[in-house]
Amino acid sequence: METAKKTTGAAKRTAGTAGKSAGTAAKRTAGAAKKAAGTAKKTAGKAAGKAASGRAPAVAPARPPKNESRTALVRRARRIDRELAEVYPYAHPELDFENPFQLLVATVLSAQTTDLRVNQTTPALFARYPTPEDLAAADPEEVEEILRPTGFFRAKTKSVIGLSKGLRDDFGGEVPGRLEDLVKLPGVGRKTAFVVLGNAFGRPGITVDTHFGRLVRRWKWTEETDPDKVEAAVGGLFPKSDWTMLSHHVIFHGRRICHARRPACGACPIAPLCPAYGEGETDPEKAKKLLKYEKGGFPGQRLKPPQAYLDAGGVPAPPLGAAVARPEAEAASGGERAGGEAPAPEAG
Repeated sequence: METAKKTTGAAKRTAGTAGKSAGTAAKRTAGAAKKAAGTAKKTAGKAAGKAASGRAPAVAPARPPKNESRTALVRRARRIDRELAEVYPYAHPELDFENPFQLLVATVLSAQTTDLRVNQTTPALFARYPTPEDLAAADPEEVEEILRPTGFFRAKTKSVIGLSKGLRDDFGGEVPGRLEDLVKLPGVGRKTAFVVLGNAFGRPGITVDTHFGRLVRRWKWTEETDPDKVEAAVGGLFPKSDWTMLSHHVIFHGRRICHARRPACGACPIAPLCPAYGEGETDPEKAKKLLKYEKGGFPGQRLKPPQAYLDAGGVPAPPLGAAVARPEAEAASGGERAGGEAPAPEAG
């Protein structure tokens, strides 16, 4: 009997202890929940305050792992290209041309100047010298005078007359559709050749200009700086059929949003995917003011742009001598250079 009483007492004490423990745990859980709710409320309040002031919460940059696998790199690169394709469905070469000869000459002239300036200059050049034969026989001084607005006009005159003679003498006055033939012409390197092959002949090629090289390094697609090595590294991440449009997407983004000196990070549609997010202006309203061309409501670089560009709200560039909506120096500050190889500096 005495043993039964002791057992009953022990059971009561155990139950009481368990009840106290449960009560303490419940109180702690409730306290933690209350604290978490308070923190969430503060966070929501801060976010609401930023939204009310027109400032969105910061975007967390997508930092690729240090030991990112090849497969992960390919997937990340292709996702960025898909996003850019949606942002720039009208991406195109920003040099005006009507045939392969005009594109070849325009691309050579685009070195160290804007595509806009080239587009404003070539109408007079092609009106006077419409064929390779015509330009090959031109008076250099007359050509220099036409090309003066593009800068380095003496070196460029020598190149375009020289390549025209090459076309006339070696290719029957026709622009060849092979890389190995194009790079034999004066002033024509791989960048220029790929611009011509991809846009005049429909043959895939990657154009590694200043924009392309800058962006693919920001995105950690490659650390290479040599254009040929950049071309090889990036080309290996995509199907060959994607190369030409990939070049347009990246270059368009570099000219409009991801600038060299002050990227518009706060207005960038691929900010969540960018390892370099935060290098530029992250405030959405301030970043919006940095946008160029159709994204910023300004004229484009082509006097005769594709219809798709016009449908998207793009505005044609004004002809040479007409009033421009913004200074040429501002456009040049973005490094608006196409695929032309840089000529030798002018003497005198």
